[in-house]
Formats: sequence, C-alpha cells, structure tokens
Amino acid sequence: MSSSLRYVVVGGGIVGAAIARALTQTDERASVTVLEKEPAPAMHQTSRNSGVVHAGLYYTPGSAKARFSRRGVELLRTYCEQKGLTYDACGKLLVALDERERQRMDDIHARATANGVPGVRLLTGPELAEVEPHVRGIAGLHSPTTAIVDFAEIATTMLADAIAAGAEVRTGFEVCGFDQSATEVVVHARRGDALAADHVVVAAGLQSDRLARLAGADEFPRIVPFRGEFALLRPERRALVRGLVYPVPDPRYPFLGVHLTRRVDGEVMVGPNAVLALAREGYRRRDIDVGEIRRLIGWGAFRRFAWQNRRTAIREMYSSLNPRAFAAAARRYLPQLDAGDLVPARSGIRAQAMDADGTLVDDFRVSRRGRIMCIRNAPSPAATASLAIADDVVAELRGGA
Repeated sequence: MSSSLRYVVVGGGIVGAAIARALTQTDERASVTVLEKEPAPAMHQTSRNSGVVHAGLYYTPGSAKARFSRRGVELLRTYCEQKGLTYDACGKLLVALDERERQRMDDIHARATANGVPGVRLLTGPELAEVEPHVRGIAGLHSPTTAIVDFAEIATTMLADAIAAGAEVRTGFEVCGFDQSATEVVVHARRGDALAADHVVVAAGLQSDRLARLAGADEFPRIVPFRGEFALLRPERRALVRGLVYPVPDPRYPFLGVHLTRRVDGEVMVGPNAVLALAREGYRRRDIDVGEIRRLIGWGAFRRFAWQNRRTAIREMYSSLNPRAFAAAARRYLPQLDAGDLVPARSGIRAQAMDADGTLVDDFRVSRRGRIMCIRNAPSPAATASLAIADDVVAELRGGA
C-alpha cells in the first residue's frame, strides 16, 4: 500500500459512514473524503426507518445477510457501548395468526438457530402474554436480544470519528460522472467540482444503480423505489406495546407487512405498508418524477412483476389511502388498537433492487469496475451490518490496492 492513498466514498448514509470510518482506522495515512449530495448526511434510508437491529432470524444460513447481520450485531452493540449511544435490547415477538403461519414460524426458528441467534424460543398462544400482554395469536417466536437504536445518530457519530482521524465530508456534492484511468478516478459533481481519487466506493442507496452505470458497471440490478408509510401510536396508547411485534413474513414477498416497533425515543411506530413510489425520493404521494414512471412502465420485466403482484399492490394502495384499513392490519395482532389511536408519521423509501428478469434481489450485491467499487444492493439488515460490511469493503480495497 502506498504512503498516501486517496479514497472517495460516495454516500453519507450509515454504510458510507461506516466505510469512511473503517478506512481512517485501517491506515492513518489514507486520505478519505465522503461525498453527499444532500445538505447533511444520513437524510434518506438511514434516518427514515424503524431503528431495529436485526438479530438474523429470517436469513438463509450461510447467506451474506446471515453472516453480516450476526457479525454486525456484535460490532454495533460494542460500538454503541463505547460511544455511549442507546442500544436497547427490547426484544422482538413474531406472531402467527393461523396454522400456515405457525408452520412458517417453525422454519424461521430453525434458521435463527442455525444462524446462532441467542435465546430464541417458540411460544404457544397463551404464552404470548408473557412477552406482550396485549398481543393475540395462536403462536409466537421470541427473540429477546433484538434491539433498537437511532441509526442516524450512529451514522453521525461514525462520520465524526472519521473526521477526527482526518477525513473530510463534503455535502451538496451530487456526483454526475466518473473519469477512470489506469492510475486514478476523477469524480465529477453536477455543480462543476471535481475530485481525484485512487479508489472510489459508491454506497448511494436509492441512487446506487444510476451511479454504478456512470461508473461503467452493468445496467442491472436496477433500483425500484417502494414507499413505506408509517403511523405513530398516540402517547397515551404506547403502553400497548413493550417491544417489537412482527408478522410472520411470507417468503413470496420481500416486505414484512405492518408491524409495531418501539423506538429509542419512546414512540411506537406502526407500519409500514409498501406502495410503489413515483419518484426515487418520493416520500409524499404528490412527489412524482415523470422520467422515473416512464422508466418503470417501459421496462417489460417490471410490468410482469407488477401484474403478478397486482392483488398485493391493490391491497397496499387501499391501506395507504384508508387509515381504517391501515389500522385494521395492525389490529390483527393488537385487538385493542383503533384507528383513532394512530397519528401520521413520516414515510421512508426502500431501495429495492430488481434483476433484468424482474426477480427481486434479496441478498447484498457488490460490483467492482477497475478502481470503483459499487454497493449495488444493501437491503435490510444493511444498517445493522454496516460495521461488518465496512470491514469487508476495506479488506477488499486493501487487497486490491
């Protein structure tokens, strides 16, 4: 490794922040610059989520998600302890409402055990009240070590660590192109700035496919944005939920469905649903990007996906437009819940990667084009696994430096 390698990290969310921090800790001589198009870091997926540190219940044993989540949990907990950041192991309860869900829960229990998730146990219907007194179902799966944090606060702290070690964070720098030669990469900003680097890591979330194409990588996977809409329990009703209450996921879909999540600030989130966003950062229903809509409509694989999942899409859209339907989805698990117990909360956008054939990409995916590494897909549990992902990225960069 040379005496002064220049690294550029594109994206100031939690994954980019973790990579920048890891680079500065690995080699004090490294020059690290984080480029963020927004006026401040961590404004998108990092701050618009439920704050759950996923223990690794669902993931296929041996998959990147399983490996990164388990390693990431340990690293994240230690980091929060060292920095005095909140890490609340409030526990997660999966609730089965019928026999089919109970059978799927048995499979999840087997996966969790294989992944080494500590303390996981199956519960009968009556035993649910030991964990969540107000929840009803025929069976449950309890993960007592699943935790909640403030990922935006963690990302900000990671960037502060990087800055203290000599890194620079440049906001308002929207990348619009890369010029790569045998010896360096020049990163261009839309406002006219340019920055040279020996290595570039793109960790741009919702914009990851666009930047990967600018770097000369393959067109696929593409990002399809899905908006998740949340509500909050009114303060006087927060006692209905002690920790995290989740449905049993349907393996046919990447979205979990409406769940109830206590946050570190004491609020309880309900949601999200999952509706197609009409803009990459379309957090409001009125946010519309005509170019994005044309791109999706013109893509045959996406049209097939939409048709195959039309019933789910209609149900999710109805839930989006009807607060009573939204509340009814949560009331299946929490019978005492009423639509009047909910107040609107801000929404989030999931950067869902889709392959050329319309298949949803489930696991992490990284590509490398010369001196540019692109994190093409970093779905949940990417925030949980951010420190583990960063370690792997840095190891690969150093191996190829």
